[in-house]
This record gives sequence, structure tokens and C-alpha cells, in this order.
Amino acid sequence: MKQKSSYWHLAKYLRPHLPTLALGFFWTIIYTAFWPVLGYLAGQIGTNIDRDFPRLIQVALMGCGAFIFQGIAHYGQNTSMSKVSFAIGSDIRQQVYTHLLKLGSNFFSKVSVGDLAFRLTGDVNKMADITLKVFQQFIPSILQLVVVLGYMVYLNWQLTVMVFIIAPVIAWLVTWFGQRLQSESRRSQNKAADLASSVTEDFTGIRLIQAFAAENFSLKRFWDKSEENRQAQYNTERAKAIQYPVISFLQVSSILFVFVLASWQINQGQLSVSGFISYLTNIALLIDPINITTNNFNEVKQGQASIDRILELLAEQPLIQEKTNALVLPPITGRVNYHDVTFGYTPEQPVLKNLDLDVAPGEMIALVGTSGAGKSTIVSLLSRFYDVQGGAISIDGVDIRDVTLASLRQQIGTVPQETMLFSGTVAQNIAFGQTEFDMAAVEAAAKIANAHQFIAQLSQGYSTWVGERGTNFSGGQRQRIAIARAVFLNPRILVLDEATSALDSESEFLVQEALERIMVDRTVFIIAHRLATVRRAHRILVLEKGQLIESGTHDELLKMNGRYARFYAQQFRNSKDEQEAVPMVASSVQSADV
Repeated sequence: MKQKSSYWHLAKYLRPHLPTLALGFFWTIIYTAFWPVLGYLAGQIGTNIDRDFPRLIQVALMGCGAFIFQGIAHYGQNTSMSKVSFAIGSDIRQQVYTHLLKLGSNFFSKVSVGDLAFRLTGDVNKMADITLKVFQQFIPSILQLVVVLGYMVYLNWQLTVMVFIIAPVIAWLVTWFGQRLQSESRRSQNKAADLASSVTEDFTGIRLIQAFAAENFSLKRFWDKSEENRQAQYNTERAKAIQYPVISFLQVSSILFVFVLASWQINQGQLSVSGFISYLTNIALLIDPINITTNNFNEVKQGQASIDRILELLAEQPLIQEKTNALVLPPITGRVNYHDVTFGYTPEQPVLKNLDLDVAPGEMIALVGTSGAGKSTIVSLLSRFYDVQGGAISIDGVDIRDVTLASLRQQIGTVPQETMLFSGTVAQNIAFGQTEFDMAAVEAAAKIANAHQFIAQLSQGYSTWVGERGTNFSGGQRQRIAIARAVFLNPRILVLDEATSALDSESEFLVQEALERIMVDRTVFIIAHRLATVRRAHRILVLEKGQLIESGTHDELLKMNGRYARFYAQQFRNSKDEQEAVPMVASSVQSADV
């Protein structure tokens, strides 16, 4: 994820805000134009301080008026530029988030969630902050330098030459330090992202940490990451600390040379006292914008690292892309066809090889096999989390690559083994993905999923707030909410990833009862790890090394005395209910995992 970055990439985000930006620059020009006026008035005050008191009062009032008008312009500049900068930050954050939602499982499997969160928050905030400083401080300071230096040339070009002699040296040093700061800043932000990722990971798995009494291990890891982050931040600040005294020394040296030359000109009668005071005032007006420009340049270089990290995300291309003329998949009956499907997460290692499978509407298909046999891959391809590398998958005769992702996935419901609940109310989790929904439909879905009873007993019923990841609910409750979510979607195709494997007996009974209700008249794919859940399937498919090696009903496969029979005997050899099946296959029992 590496791409060379530049602030020019932000130009396209400015276009929607050009009117506000133009207004901000209008106020900036007015604000800047008052600086030489103030320098001139300072010279007039110096001339009349002991000569013409009424004139002194007049000049002082003019100075107050200039300050007031400049303050108004400053307010207009800051509010306009703030509006633009924060809008750009919001636009970028929304674009990045929208882009991330389009990326596939392959991307999220190789990145840290904590790092992504830091890029969406810390890096985008840094970018917005730098943009604000560029508009509010950097550009006005550059304009102030140009205007004040122009007026200084007008006042006394000889003295100004001394300023210009030292200026290139200062500019070179600022650039050199800025490049060093950019490198240190990128290292610092990467370490900060690593720390955020580590914290996210630890708090997500806090129960496991406590269960294994691994608090000291976790603390040690956190301390190491924190120390690396501290050292990276220190290196950045140390680079800044070296720069400031060097630049300040050159500034003071140039001012001292100006004083020496000005004193000689006054003695020679080439410079008046009022002119000298005006000139000194303008020199004073240079110091602040020089410091601001130097500081902002450093921050701009630091912000470059944030832009790089954001652009790296935007450079990622979705693995799955819709065709430009993709069709909306109409309501389906649920017929699914895999024709000569070949797929591998890496092309040289196929997980599925020339798979042919035809599933009738309303048919219940169970997928059985050892870990890595291709069970999850089959259903992942159906929802187009990945695309086949050979062959085709169709639903009701329509190639799934020819339809929009939304219209495809809205007709496929999934009840995963590990249920994910989101922050929000119980009702919002059941009607997940819907901004507006019918509460009656939500309650009906919960009743089918055996969830209504426990939800009704909650303090606020369906309005009860679900904490992050649903940790305030039991595993069985989370699973039944997930089933209600699938029911609410009312899909024609249903995928069940062994939804009862991690539950206690009572919860398993309630969940299994709910699943049997929702499977009626739907095409169902069951990813089976325990064979007790697949006995009633219309067809059981046994997969091995990406190939379909057996297919049939439970009884048919037992009679074949093949791979499925060995799986079954292994799992039920001690079950009293299955005593008749065990002798039939005992001779071929081998150790196998499903």
C-alpha cells in the first residue's frame, strides 16, 4: 500500500468549496494590506511624539481604526477558512470510509483494525488541521512577507538587501529540516497506529487475557509499543528543537546587520528617524510571519505523512467490482448452480477444483469436510466476497457477476457461527442495514427466532441499547438476534455456518428450533462441523481438498460406507442413539475431524 503523495491530491476536494474559499482569500488580502499601513503609521508616531500632539492623536486614532478593520478582516478570514478546512476533512473521511466498505475480505485480512481506525480519525484530523493552518496562517504569512518586504524595498532598498542575503540560507535550512521532520513524523504516526491497533486488539480480547492470566504479558506488550511511540515522538520534537535556535540565530544576525547599516545611513544623512522607525516596525512585522511560516512548513511536512497514509487506502482497488451495466437481481426462487467452478485464494493453490453443483429452490444442502476442504469458500463465492477464477455461479440462471452486489446480497441471509452485534438498539440490530423499519416486522422476526421472550424482559425491550459487540448478551441471545436479523431480511437463500456449535444445551435447543422455522421453503446451505445438525438435509455434500467426493442423503451416505460414514461413526461411536450405525461402519473407522 505505497503511493507517493502530494498536497496537490487535495485540490479536487477544494472545488465544491471554491466560493467560501474565495471569500476567505478576499478577507486575507484585506487583512494583509493593513500591515504596511500600520508600519507607516508607526513611523508617523515616532516623528510626532514630541512635536505635534494633535497630529499624534490623529495618527493614533487612525492606527486604532486600522486595527479594527484588520480585526474584522481577520475574523472573516478565519471563519471562512475554518469552514473550508473542516468540510474538506469531513469529505475525505466520508470518501475513505465509503471506499473501505467496497474493499473485500482479502484487504481486511491483511490490515489492522486499529490502524484503519487511526487513519480515519488521527490522520484525517491531522490533515484537516494542516489544511486549516495553511489557509489561516501559512498563506496569510507568505502574503504578509511579500507585502511588508515590498514596502521595505520602497522605504530603503539598501537595508532590505541585507535581509535578502540571509533569506535563501533560512529557506534552505527550513526545507532541510522539513524533509527530516516528514520522515520522523511518518515513523511517529506509524508507531501511534501500532499502539492503537494493540490497544484495540487487547480490549477486544480482554476476557481471554484475563482467563489466561495474561495481564502481565499484555501490559509488557503495551509498554513496549508505548515506548516505541514515545521515542518516535521525541525524535520528531528533537528535530524541531534543533531547528528553532538555528533559524533564530540567523534572524537576529540579519537584524543586527540592518541596525549597523541603518546607523551608518543616519549618520550620513541618508535615512530619517521616522523612516528608520517605520523600517524597524516592518522588520518587527516580519518576525512573526517568518516564525509562523517556519512552524507551518514543518507541520505541512509532518502532515504529508498523514496524506500518504490516507492515499494508500484510496489506492487500494476492490477485489470485487460491479460491471458498469450491472443488472438489479429480481426476486429469486432460489435455484443455485455452480458450473465447473475453480477458485483459490492464491491462484497456484486452488481450494475448489472444477466444482459442479445444482441446487433446487427450497433444497437444504449440508457441506461436510475437514478444515480447508472448501465449505466456507463455496458460500463466500455465492455472495461474491470473492470471484471465481474459472467457471460460473448463477442464481435462477443469472450469472451473479452480471448483477449488482446489493441486489445479490440482499437475497442471501447469513447466520454466522460467531455473531456480531453493533452498537445500537436491539431493534436496530434485528433490522440491520435499514434506516427505517416496521416494529411489527421486527417483533415478528424475533418471535420466529425464539428471541421475543427474552427481549421483552429487558429493561427497555426492543429499545434496549446493545453495547459494543453485544457483550451484554449471552451467546445464545446474540445468536437468536442474528437469526431474527436473517428472518427480517426474508431471503430466499440462507447460509448457516454451524450456528449452534458454541452454545449450551438449552440455548442450542432454542436456536435449533428457530433455525428449523426459518429454513422452511428456502434454499439453505449448512456448513456443518457436527453431523447431528445435517441429518435432515435433503442432500449432504462431502468435500475433500476442494473436490466433491460424496453426495446424498444421510442414509444413502451411511450405506455407501465411505468418507461420510467414517465421519459419522467417529462422532457417534459412543452414542446410544446411534448403536445401529456404529457396527455397520466400525471396520472402517478412522480418525477424522469435520
